[in-house]
Amino acid sequence: MNEIKLFCPATIANVSCGFDVLGLCLESTGDQMLIRKVSTPGVRITKIEGQQLPLEAEKNVAGVAALALLKDLDLDFGFEIEIIKIIKPGSGIGSSAASAAGAVFGINKLLGMPFNPTQLVGFAIQGEALASGTAHADNVAPALLGGFTLVKGYTPLEVIKLNTPKQLFATVIHPQIEVKTADARSVLKQSIPLKKAIVQWGNLAGLVSALYTEDYELLSRCLHDEIIEPMRSPLIPGFHKVKEAVNKAGALGSGISGSGPSIFALSKGKAMAEKVAVAMGDVYKDFGVDYDLHISGINTEGVKVLS
Repeated sequence: MNEIKLFCPATIANVSCGFDVLGLCLESTGDQMLIRKVSTPGVRITKIEGQQLPLEAEKNVAGVAALALLKDLDLDFGFEIEIIKIIKPGSGIGSSAASAAGAVFGINKLLGMPFNPTQLVGFAIQGEALASGTAHADNVAPALLGGFTLVKGYTPLEVIKLNTPKQLFATVIHPQIEVKTADARSVLKQSIPLKKAIVQWGNLAGLVSALYTEDYELLSRCLHDEIIEPMRSPLIPGFHKVKEAVNKAGALGSGISGSGPSIFALSKGKAMAEKVAVAMGDVYKDFGVDYDLHISGINTEGVKVLS
């Protein structure tokens, strides 16, 4: 195999109570990527459609992730990458992660899969470090492994794939404002009260249990962010109105997707997810803000080979 075409999925990071450790993979939206072997060593990004992003490999998250994978390999050939960007940078649904995950997945495939998924996550987070200043895995892990993933630790890197309840659907609204990940991180406090931390630990543990038991009521009670959401929500106009609207519509719960401005809600069943989408859209219509809406099942595979 000398060429591979990929679907590189969008993701929701944090999932309310799992800041920097929990994420899920979306089925309905993502980028496309074409990677081919070439005779010239190294990595070249030859084309990017959909967004104005750097073509220089060292300045592009896909290039940085690919170079991290190739660093210790003695190859007499290299790779060219073409990217069709559907996920808008700064949208909060893993635009940089999709590029980084796709690059390492595709190159690994073309090399005969010498690296395991956890190693690929380790390479991909180098691209995330370029994008946000922090090598976090809560987007790239679900993009590569699919479904829900838990980053148990970074030293050493340990990623656990969790169960995905069969009737779970996600609705995501992206109001057309940009919140840069670096800016969203800058508002976070470096210490938190023990009382709040205890509530957060309980919610995260309860959510993991709910995923395995497919207990939607428990899952609903655990979709609460005691720590990060209160700091970041002021960056997103209409956030609390959206939360109120989706609760009335019947969602299991909602929160900030990644660093925002996208807001996600989880629902039991596609019909409820569609109802929640209408409720979300109505809020931003009243605000006069344009938006994108995504209704999606949970992608349990991650990056997919298209051809």
